[in-house]
Amino acid sequence: MEVETKNPPLNALSSELKKIGRYRWRICALLFFATTINYVDRNVLSFVLLNDDFKRDMLGLASGVALTDAHRADFKELMGYVDSLFKFAYALGFIVTGWFIDKVGTYKGYSAALILWVGSAISHAFAFSIKGLGVSRFFLGIGEAGNFPSAIKTVAEWFPRKERSLATGIFNAGANVGIIATAFSVPWIALNFGWRSAFLITSSLGVILFILWRITYKRPEEHPKLSKEELDYIRSDREEEGTKIKMSWGKLLPFKQTWAFAAGKFFTDCVWWFYIFWLPSFFADNANFSLNLKPTLNSWQDILTVGLPFLIIYLVSDLGSVVFGWFSSSLLKKGWEVNRARKFTMLLCASLVVPIFFASQTDSLWLAVFLIALAAAAHQGWSANLFTTVSDMFPKQAVASVVGIGGMFGAIGGMILAALSGVIIKNFGYVPLFAIAASNYFIALLIIQVLVPKLTPVSIK
Repeated sequence: MEVETKNPPLNALSSELKKIGRYRWRICALLFFATTINYVDRNVLSFVLLNDDFKRDMLGLASGVALTDAHRADFKELMGYVDSLFKFAYALGFIVTGWFIDKVGTYKGYSAALILWVGSAISHAFAFSIKGLGVSRFFLGIGEAGNFPSAIKTVAEWFPRKERSLATGIFNAGANVGIIATAFSVPWIALNFGWRSAFLITSSLGVILFILWRITYKRPEEHPKLSKEELDYIRSDREEEGTKIKMSWGKLLPFKQTWAFAAGKFFTDCVWWFYIFWLPSFFADNANFSLNLKPTLNSWQDILTVGLPFLIIYLVSDLGSVVFGWFSSSLLKKGWEVNRARKFTMLLCASLVVPIFFASQTDSLWLAVFLIALAAAAHQGWSANLFTTVSDMFPKQAVASVVGIGGMFGAIGGMILAALSGVIIKNFGYVPLFAIAASNYFIALLIIQVLVPKLTPVSIK
């Protein structure tokens, strides 16, 4: 008797995926590279600040003049103004770039943002005063704001809904890679070749990115290297597209879905800004941590000493971005509704941030590093899923605009917390700031649940 045999489910799935093709993941890899460069360019200044020659140039002092405590205090005050200017421009940039990308398309819109962003990054090397540096930071903020609206819109174009959170998690992980790369490369470049070289070398990566974007990206329907099977797969769970609708803020602002995303960004982006800007000071100010953070890095050993905690924190947060992006997508593949899968994952992430409060209480450096790394990983997982809710709720013609609106509110939240952080630390220490970080995600999720209980897609006529 002949028995009929069947391929194992895993083999069948592998065969089906091979037939579909994977070109869309090349596009995701390009977005990952873009986000990495985005964070390199914005964080170069944070590590160039440790260079004494840079301090003298910005203060208008002659080469070799000894820097006094008064000079260093004045320098920090000036850099605070420069940092605030960048964040203001970043918020403003979301208004402009999100609308512009939806209007002209991802290819042209991101190309224009890259030209402004890369040109501004290069111009930092030719700043000879604090005013010149401020101008460069302002235009860098506007240009860099184009990255996330472009990336989220690209994911909406190139991935079916069930893969979007994973794709977003992967490209979003580039933020942490950018911070790590900057922490270990920029101090060394500035030490050996001067601070101006640090800006020139890192910004050259943006030129490579611009070339790759121009020769690689097209819409799926127009891409010659995309198979029909993969195109059909990308469209498999997408709503039918009707006549293209012109998006404007006037049409998008009345929707509760817009404000839900904006609230999520407002309450949680400021926490991420806090991590990036204040963690070095937090480690240095706690004498029990015994972390040798010096005002000037003079050797590679100094760089390793300073960089190790940040390497751990941002590598773990990278893992969180990918894992929680995958987790949400896996729930969808198991049959969960979009609303349930996204919000359950975001609730899990919010819960994992809570223990960070105890990082402000412990005398153990490595326990603090672990708690902060866990919170940073949860933030990245939260962020990946929050971004994905935009493509869940809005047609792709509106995605970049909505991300732009939310990004603006996120930057405003960062500006407000940045303005208050110095006063809070001076009078109460770091405990209140870690308490804010521990609770803000639950506040944001509660507001999202009230505004959009079902993540209902909008209907734009």
